[in-house]
Amino acid sequence: MINDSELIINADGSIYHLNLKPEDIADTVIFVGDPDRVAEVSKYFDNIEVRKGKREFITHTGFLGDKRLTVISTGIGTDNIDIVLNELDALVNIDFETKTLKEEIKSLDIIRIGTSGSIQGNIAIGTVLASEYAIGFDTLMQYYKKPYTETETAIQAAVIESFEDLTFKPYVGHASEKLLARFAFDMPKGVTMTAPGFYGPQGRSLRTNNSYPQLIKHANQFAVGQRKITNLEMETAGIYALSNMLGHHAISINAILASRVQEAFCENPQEIIDNAIKMVLDRI
Repeated sequence: MINDSELIINADGSIYHLNLKPEDIADTVIFVGDPDRVAEVSKYFDNIEVRKGKREFITHTGFLGDKRLTVISTGIGTDNIDIVLNELDALVNIDFETKTLKEEIKSLDIIRIGTSGSIQGNIAIGTVLASEYAIGFDTLMQYYKKPYTETETAIQAAVIESFEDLTFKPYVGHASEKLLARFAFDMPKGVTMTAPGFYGPQGRSLRTNNSYPQLIKHANQFAVGQRKITNLEMETAGIYALSNMLGHHAISINAILASRVQEAFCENPQEIIDNAIKMVLDRI
């Protein structure tokens, strides 16, 4: 039995942060960072049966044709991903009455639709890119014991060797092969770098002196075999690592809005994001 302080249930039977009950979510869940982007996805649903929210976590569940879908805003960063993924897993795999694991463990399909910046010159602004692997430059996984595949171990070792001045140990996660085949069969694929912040952790300096001023240059030059770091954002590695641990299928679809190599930002971000949303929904 799971202690009350480990799994906190609200008075109405919903889980603590997400404010959701087990029946409120579908088996296919779309993640967006921005709470306002939830409606930008659900406007394409044929109907919406659940609208709930608490803090930055806004959830809409409805139908697109005969497919039941949930879209939820995670907010920014892997600290929020830690909350969202653990609570979604609890919603489908823990009996809230007995606070025990269900006999049959369910796997969710999780699709992140997010924004990102490219760090390779051949990835143009406006590209929609799928993350095959993600490297976490945050510290989320120092609190978990994640099993590693041979490829993940090789990528992690290469990162540690290449970024030799790091004072922390990056981690690695991978996308679901099933979801890569369904959603990204014709997309460019790459290795995504997940940072714990937008400014210093992504090599930006406005009025600060950064500990890793050559971060983007090192990331641009990194390679392990034929794989290179292609883009930079703030959630994917946490989604992949926790999904890998918990047995869920996950994929991150990145709308490239900026080029860190060309030091440019797009003029039409909403159009690029909407294209990514429609592309995912067409492939559901």
